[in-house]
Order: sequence, then structure tokens, then C-alpha cells
Amino acid sequence: MSLSDRLNAARGIAPAPPPADAPAPVPAETTPAAEQPLAAPSPAATPLAADLSPASMPRAERVPDALSELKERAAQELFVRIGSRLNDSSMTEAQLHVLAREELGRIVEAEKLALSAGERSRLISEIGADVLGFGPLESLLDDDAITEIMVNRYDQIYVERDGKLHELAAQFSGEAQLRRVIERIVARVGRRIDESSPLVDARLDDGSRVNAIIPPLAVNGASLTIRKFSKTPLTAADLITYQTMSEEIAAVLWAAVRGRLNILVSGGTGTGKTTLLNVLSAFIPGDERIITIEDAVELQLQQEHVVRLEARPPNIEGRGEVTIRDLVRNSLRMRPDRIIIGEVRGGESLDLLQAMNTGHEGSISTIHANSPRDALSRLETLVLMAGMDLPLRAIREQVASAIDVIVQISRMRDGSRRITQVTEVQGMESDIILLQEAFSFDYSAGVDETGRLRGHAVPTGVRPRFAERLGDLGIDLPVNAFMAPTAPRRP
Repeated sequence: MSLSDRLNAARGIAPAPPPADAPAPVPAETTPAAEQPLAAPSPAATPLAADLSPASMPRAERVPDALSELKERAAQELFVRIGSRLNDSSMTEAQLHVLAREELGRIVEAEKLALSAGERSRLISEIGADVLGFGPLESLLDDDAITEIMVNRYDQIYVERDGKLHELAAQFSGEAQLRRVIERIVARVGRRIDESSPLVDARLDDGSRVNAIIPPLAVNGASLTIRKFSKTPLTAADLITYQTMSEEIAAVLWAAVRGRLNILVSGGTGTGKTTLLNVLSAFIPGDERIITIEDAVELQLQQEHVVRLEARPPNIEGRGEVTIRDLVRNSLRMRPDRIIIGEVRGGESLDLLQAMNTGHEGSISTIHANSPRDALSRLETLVLMAGMDLPLRAIREQVASAIDVIVQISRMRDGSRRITQVTEVQGMESDIILLQEAFSFDYSAGVDETGRLRGHAVPTGVRPRFAERLGDLGIDLPVNAFMAPTAPRRP
């Protein structure tokens, strides 16, 4: 059976019937062993393993087939021919793809395979994706239903779909291919990864977040994690549709952003803090100057007047580092109307609090924490990391004066992301920061027949103090926005 027949068999396409004048096949028992036709492929030898589920193909049986070996040979040959030009800055990405496709055409032609024109073109495209693209990740990056890709090692890939983790049978041909993909990703954003710097944060062209770590830190081989971003930024209406937040919460957050309240988005890893930050930033009027500060650029702001700043790690000599804190200080000299920090995780928190308290209202940032109270505690700890010997009360006064609203977002046990609390920071009483919940998640609603939580964040019945402040600015909130669900609502 030729390679083209094996490709068709893997795709479920029946082989073409033999010509009428073709000689009858020799029975298998009379054919010499070296000339016997290929038997029906076993699970260990089935080509196109990416099309098979892990349940039908145990991990131990996923071995490279003839097609994988061909791809690897062609890729190696391509590297021999044009390897020196892969990082040629004088060539555009399009020119590099044209050059690689021409060379691949010659390489595949030299293999003298019995392939149709369509199969040949498809094979060249797949090899090109392995060498110049992201290999088996290409189709995963194009799948809008997948929100995260986790490569534990070259032969183990997981994805998150609908909030649940699924293992795929797709795999890299080997550690070398996975390392090439990682190096290609980080090189595009001017980063590097090697034994002296074995971990890196980067991003794809669409803003998707990338983290890579290689040996000696990664014991089982290189690991790659990609947090995908939607090609079309999500809106408040989308979050309402996904039940991440209610219409009342959306109205309150819109008013809080328009009223230039300082907002802190709190949540754990993978809860959707950056997505919510994008939605909140969309509420900022288009005539204001916005400065964003991030470790790796991820925010997808829709306004025109935006200056995007990105931190820079040290070079190979350990010099040239530009931290988030350096960028926050510099942004204060750039006449910002709004400062948006992707995440506070160090001494820059002190500079952000001082900016919020000195005329830069309406700033927004995110922080890793499991509750609003934990968010304030962590913020205090981060301020201490700035190296300033400040008394705890002075830090808490800064926090209580700067932060107006904390929005807590969580990943629930059904895989959904929900806003679970909207909390107002009301000030200080003695040495304690006073918090008042405006919305709190209703866990008592239970789950439906599919296991999805029925509840959502409901008003606590307490009207926050910032509602009066917004009213003084001419920003009106719905009269029933903070009315507890047990109380009668006005029509």
C-alpha cells in the first residue's frame, strides 16, 4: 500500500478499484515475506495519530509512523538548506514562507512518493507548519473553542475546552520539534530561551499569553502553556450571555469606570481577570489618554488614544532590565488620564497607590487573590516589597484611600467563570479597612441537570456609598440595581 493509500485509509476513504486489466493479487500465503502487502494498520502503526482519540490509542502505542518519519526527514533537510536564513531579519515572514515552500517542493519531489497533487500540497503545508509555524499546535490555535493549550512534554498535550481539560492524541515528533516551536515563539518578541535562561514569558501575534520552560528546570522535557485570547475581544454583552456577570453588575461597573473610580480585579490563575480588565477598559471614554503597562502585552483596548508599555527582562549579561515599577513611574510623566496595569505583583503596587491618590483616578489593575479581603492583604505585602520601611497603618491608609471597588472573579467547579463579589472599600476604622459587599454569589441556587451552577452574584441590599458620588457626577444607576432579590423590585 502506498503512502497515499495509507493517508486515505486513515481518513476513512476507500481505495480506488484496480484497473480491469490489472493482474490478480498473489495470495498472501504464497508471497515471500519481504514482498507481502501491508496488513491492516494496527493502532501502533496507524498514520495521522492526531485524528484518533486517546481512548482508542493508549499512550504507550503512540509511535511515529511512516508519515511522521517522512515529515521529520523533510524538516531536517529543509533546515540544512535554509537554516541560516530562518532568522534573517532582512526577510519578511511571507518571503520566508515562499522560500521554504519552494525548497519543500523539491525535497518532497526527491522522495518520489505516489501522491496526488492535493496530497502533495497538503503534505508540504504540514511540513511547513512544523518548520515555520507551530507544528501540531496550528490547528489548536485556529480552534476558537479551545481557550488554553498545555504541552506537558512533546508527547503529551492537553487543552481546555468549555472550562474542562481534555488530553489529545496529537503530539510533536520529538523534543527537538517542540524546542524549535518554543524558540520561534520567543524570538518573535525579542526574547530568548536557553540553558542560562530556561524560562520565559512571551506572546503570540494575536496577544495570546505564552509561558515556556525547558530543562534543566523542566525535568521531563520542555513544557509550553498558551493562554489563548479571543480573536474578537469579548464585550460586556458576551459576559452577560456567558453568565459571568448579570446586567445589574454590568451597569454598576460601567458607572464605576465612567465615574473614574479606582478598580482592582481580583482572582486566581485562569479565572478571567485579563478578559474582565479588557471589558472594563472598553467603558473608558474614547477622548481620554490611556497608558497600559504589562509584563507581556495582552490587553486588547479598542480606543484610539492608547500608549502600550511593556517591561523588558535583563539581557544575557544581566543588564538592561526595565521593570513594571520603572514603567509606572515613567507613565506619570506621560500625562495619562487612565493608567491600566495588567497585574501588580511587586513594588510597583506602591507607585500605583500613590498615583491613584495624587490625581490619577480611574486606574484599573488586577491582582492574584481568592477574596477581596485577601486582595487587600496581598496588596499590603506587595507594598512592603517596594523596600520602603513603612508602618502597616500608613500602608492601609494608602490602600483604603486609593482603592474604591474590588471585583472578585472565580473559576467555578463547573468550569465557568463568574463574578462572585463586587465589594466597596469604605475607609478605615481603627486599624481595619472596612469592606462592604454590594453583590455576592448565590451558591444556594444549586446546579442544573448538566451540572452547571444555577446561581449568580445578587445584590446584598446595601446601597454603596459610591452611588451618591456617581450621582453627583450625573451618572445615574438603576434604582433597583442594589435591591436584594427577596425584596420587591420596582417596575
